[in-house]
Amino acid sequence: MTDELFLSFEEHPERGQQRRRHGVDNNRGRNNKKKKKKKKRGRSFLALFLTLFLLGGLAGGAYLGYDKIKNLLVTPDYTSAATSAEVEVEIKQGSRGLDMAEVLKQHDVIKSEQAFIEAWEQNPDAKKIQPGLYKLRVQISAADAITMLLDTKNRLVNGILIAEGMSTFKIYKVLSEKLGIPEADFKAAAKDPIALGVPAWWFKREDGKKESRSIEGFLFPDTYEFPKNVTAKSALSMMVERFMKVTGDMGYADAAAKLNISPYQALIVASLAQAEAGNADDLGKVARVSYNRVFSDKAVAEIGTCHCLQFDVTVNYSREIAGKDPKPSSGLTQAELTDPKNPYNRNAKGLPPTPINNPGQKALEGAANPPKGDWIYFVAIDKEGHSAFSATHSQFCRDNNTAVKNGVLKQSSC
Repeated sequence: MTDELFLSFEEHPERGQQRRRHGVDNNRGRNNKKKKKKKKRGRSFLALFLTLFLLGGLAGGAYLGYDKIKNLLVTPDYTSAATSAEVEVEIKQGSRGLDMAEVLKQHDVIKSEQAFIEAWEQNPDAKKIQPGLYKLRVQISAADAITMLLDTKNRLVNGILIAEGMSTFKIYKVLSEKLGIPEADFKAAAKDPIALGVPAWWFKREDGKKESRSIEGFLFPDTYEFPKNVTAKSALSMMVERFMKVTGDMGYADAAAKLNISPYQALIVASLAQAEAGNADDLGKVARVSYNRVFSDKAVAEIGTCHCLQFDVTVNYSREIAGKDPKPSSGLTQAELTDPKNPYNRNAKGLPPTPINNPGQKALEGAANPPKGDWIYFVAIDKEGHSAFSATHSQFCRDNNTAVKNGVLKQSSC
């Protein structure tokens, strides 16, 4: 029997048909599988494409978002390469870093105040920036702005020294010569001290005398760098502002209250000490003598006067008010010294109506915190200007002899 395994399809037609049918079915299955695989591959490619597209979109959006956030996080600052245009900027007295940043931002020198503050913190020399008028470039980096402010070549200044103890009349003359402004302009501006920055309470007195609103005493002596466009009023205002800053830092009003006097009375005494003391070491002691002569009953009994200063310098100040030049004490007549119509006369009771000059800081400190002592007299005893202080006339005379011996006086005043 022939093995069926070797029969051809023709010999078993039914099986051949079945096999053909099975073969057709298998081919169709394989084709279907291929189609499914193609569809899967198509879907996978589409999914991959969409994923990449979305990721790309997210990345682009994230980059744009980061770019915006970066602009927010990074302090806005110029690069200093944009322009060579210049602008004049005034740095006022007492300005701090933030104050400078504000004015520089207003003039478009810097792009942001924060950039300047950051540059300020990184530059230890920034604190050395001085007040004054500067010529700066616009739209520069904050770091370059600080560099320009530290360079004295960029300062437009008119440095003027106002010495301690100068009267307003002398100050007007100096300012007029240096600034090219008529003296009359300064005198006109000085008529209203309150408009120049002196608070009204500064003129109050505790001795019953009438208030006299004079600018005398409030023009603080110092070296000033006035901007080139300064006016008489703005120049005097700058000096008053310096006075208020110095006395405020000293706690001047509180110190005067401890002496049972007003700050204005203490200012008057400071001006007297500034005029009378021949050496800075004696400013406080001369202030104490002034207080003793005016307020101490013991001084009245010793000197034989009614709480009078008996200083010649007050008489000379009255000459300046009248437009006259001061005289040495030996050149003042008895009538000038004791003129009852002159509130600044030698025998006028109490303190004079106003300060007689503009005292410096040490004189102010001496009047606000004078040393304790019962001194009534003093006389210069050496060529350095130091004085000897005493509570009795007999000791004063002995001190006069010392002054004669040291060649300070030609003869004793006793």
